[in-house]
Amino acid sequence: MKQRVITGIIAGAGFITLIVLGNIPFTLLMIALATIAMWELLRMKQISAFSLSGAMGMLFMWLLLLPENYISFEWIHLERLETFLLLIVVLLALTVITKNAFTFDDAGFVILASVYVGLGFHYFMYARFLDNGLSLIIFILILVWATDSGAYFAGRRFGKRKLWPEISPKKTIEGSLGGTLLALIIGSVYTFFVPVFASWVMTVLFMLAVSLTGQLGDLVESAFKRHYAVKDSGQVLPGHGGILDRFDSLIFVMPIIYLLGFL
Repeated sequence: MKQRVITGIIAGAGFITLIVLGNIPFTLLMIALATIAMWELLRMKQISAFSLSGAMGMLFMWLLLLPENYISFEWIHLERLETFLLLIVVLLALTVITKNAFTFDDAGFVILASVYVGLGFHYFMYARFLDNGLSLIIFILILVWATDSGAYFAGRRFGKRKLWPEISPKKTIEGSLGGTLLALIIGSVYTFFVPVFASWVMTVLFMLAVSLTGQLGDLVESAFKRHYAVKDSGQVLPGHGGILDRFDSLIFVMPIIYLLGFL
């Protein structure tokens, strides 16, 4: 527990500092975190990041991750999405070239993992670089952390009915409701002092979207780990596991709130 607290304080302080700084330091942090997260996913599947398929996965992820002003495709006359689709064709061709040593399942995993990680961190950067990006990112972090804390304590105190025992045996419906309630309370206090949206209705809808999809994101990573029989995604953060263990909710939330029109 002591190690967990120390790691949390140091890593949290550094993370918030770089978010506040923004610009290149923040971008480099996101690239580093996304790269480690992708490596953790590849390792779950027992694909080496230094193999051809692993390198392709990293390339896919970086292609989706990097901000528009960091990457240009004019020299090949293709858009980002077109380049991504072209690389998918190349990846599928590897199943033939390797005589199924690299299977269709492996190709599907690499593509899905790169989308999951790449777009998650991409939209985290996208949100930070909006005009109100700093207050918005802090708001999102507060909602996710409040949901996690509320779910933990409400689950321990009131938890009786299992939320999804096949995926995460310890999570309860009462914990989930408690997490969402605490997110609404703390989020409301934050927006009282730092308004993020002009409409109160929009603010409440945003808080619900972040809290609920954040919990779903946590379950998604739990499903990954259960399927591949691993306890933690990695050991980068002593006492906390890997990068995916800490950012599973956030990287699931960001693309969804973008698609819902909140960004």
